[in-house]
Amino acid sequence: MRIAISATGPTLDDEVDPRFGRCQYFIIVDPETMEFEALDNSNNAMAAGGAGISTGQMIAGKGVEAVLTGNCGPNAYQVLSAAGIRVITGVSGKVRDAIQAYKSGQLQVSSQPTVGAHFGVGYGGGMGMGRGMGRGMGRGMGMGRGMGRGVGTGTGMVPPANSTPQPANPEQELEALKAQSQMLAQQLAEIQRRIEELEKKKK
Repeated sequence: MRIAISATGPTLDDEVDPRFGRCQYFIIVDPETMEFEALDNSNNAMAAGGAGISTGQMIAGKGVEAVLTGNCGPNAYQVLSAAGIRVITGVSGKVRDAIQAYKSGQLQVSSQPTVGAHFGVGYGGGMGMGRGMGRGMGRGMGMGRGMGRGVGTGTGMVPPANSTPQPANPEQELEALKAQSQMLAQQLAEIQRRIEELEKKKK
């Protein structure tokens, strides 16, 4: 029996990645022997679209019985369910601890997706500004003359194109926000690590 866990790195001591389709790695492990292989998911993680479906198909091809992850969108959930794979969401902490929790029966199978499509894609902001100017001049009988000039400026914020859809109830929303917070913290740590690396090279 083997299970797949979305992970931020290739070892059992790395954190569970809150995203399924766009996680960095999968740890495919036999919970009994703890033998595992790390599966690089960076190609799907960087995909413009369809990450959940392609990642789900990749995992289904690995012959696993269950998937442990933070959140799972509708497309990935459908692919995994169709392959007879149990989906367990709301998982966080170290991969090793998640496996132990699974073995001891502490984790429950999810009956539906926990987030909407495009979760984990990131936020996109858009701002539109339009300016219009019209000038009209008319001359008529009786030497009447009229001149009109109008200037209009409008700015409008549009909602982010890829903002995360909100889950149906407060509990799910809380879990999704926690997962997002964890994901952002990990990204920030990675950025900080890279900055330090580059600064050392500069010296």
